[in-house]
Amino acid sequence: MTADVQAADPFGWLERAAAERARAGLTRRLRPRGRHEDVLDLAGNDYLGLTRHPVVTRAAADAAVRWGAGATGSRLVTGSTALHGELEAELTDFHGAEAALVFSSGFAANLGMVTALSGAGTHLVCDRYNHASLIDATRLAKASGARVSLFGHADAAAARAALAAAAEPRRLVVSDTVFSVDGDLADVAGLARACREHGAALVLDDAHGLGVLGDSGAGALSAAGLSGAGDVVVSVTLSKSLGAQGGAVLGPRGVIRHLAETARTFVFDTGLAPASAGGALAALRLLRAEPERAARVRSTARRLAAGLTAAGLRTGAPGAAVVSVRAPSPDAAVQWARRCLDAGVRVGCFRPPSVPDGHSRLRLTARADLTEDEIGRALEVVTATRPEGLRRS
Repeated sequence: MTADVQAADPFGWLERAAAERARAGLTRRLRPRGRHEDVLDLAGNDYLGLTRHPVVTRAAADAAVRWGAGATGSRLVTGSTALHGELEAELTDFHGAEAALVFSSGFAANLGMVTALSGAGTHLVCDRYNHASLIDATRLAKASGARVSLFGHADAAAARAALAAAAEPRRLVVSDTVFSVDGDLADVAGLARACREHGAALVLDDAHGLGVLGDSGAGALSAAGLSGAGDVVVSVTLSKSLGAQGGAVLGPRGVIRHLAETARTFVFDTGLAPASAGGALAALRLLRAEPERAARVRSTARRLAAGLTAAGLRTGAPGAAVVSVRAPSPDAAVQWARRCLDAGVRVGCFRPPSVPDGHSRLRLTARADLTEDEIGRALEVVTATRPEGLRRS
């Protein structure tokens, strides 16, 4: 071995990459939150306010005591319990689907769903603003022989045109239902019509729709009148409205069987921890008993957006719980979010590559349990701490 080879640092490029991120204002840091900190949280995704609900936390604790801290293995080996089956049955009934399959995370559910339904002979038609989990899934599908094309954001007509041009025997339209950066909605009904015109399947990620959209909070399919449709497959997360952790895919029985036997993020992954399954099941039952929580989330999001817009900030019209506020730069977004936190309100800070159009934002998430005083406090803090370039003259 030569001296040059011995002296080489195979990870030396990492410092250069970190310096480039710093110059672009894209440095990220882990900042643990305190257990009892006096902060109004508008950054998390606890849309229904159920993460600390005593019924949910007790169910999670009881599940851990009964089944253990972890699932112990893949669900096909030792990691599936009666509790997992109960959760799948409840999700299936709530959505009007034929079957459901619970994964260890929403990200894993999307990877498994898309890759198991694609491969050679498949054309995936994808919204260009899809979540990173769907983007990574389509990259894997492309590596396995599928063809991928993108259509204009939330443009069902563009999706229809892409389907018309596809020659592959199997075609899938892949989209979020609620886009996590701006909180705007896909035209789910329009996408479904386009798919049916061309014999394609519709594959949706309803992570931000479950618990928020539809009269009962059953999500985007319910709101679009597509519950139980035999040509639609949908993923949900258990870590947002249901306040726990994990993901699930719902759809026709044959599709779910196929995923259970072939989706690599299911077959080779340790199952969802029993505590998360128990907590999610309890939260789902609370939602079914109190469906008014969904309407409260939507009305709170509209209140936040209207107040910020009235203050002169550039705010997107929320379709669900997410409220997006444009910032002038990555650094300005970071400083703005920090000033909000110093004033007692935690907001999200989204910068490239998390934002598909390159425009940094603050992201506020509405919750069903926010009081009128808390909504007013949030509006006051966000507007008072805005960057100089966004201040009214």
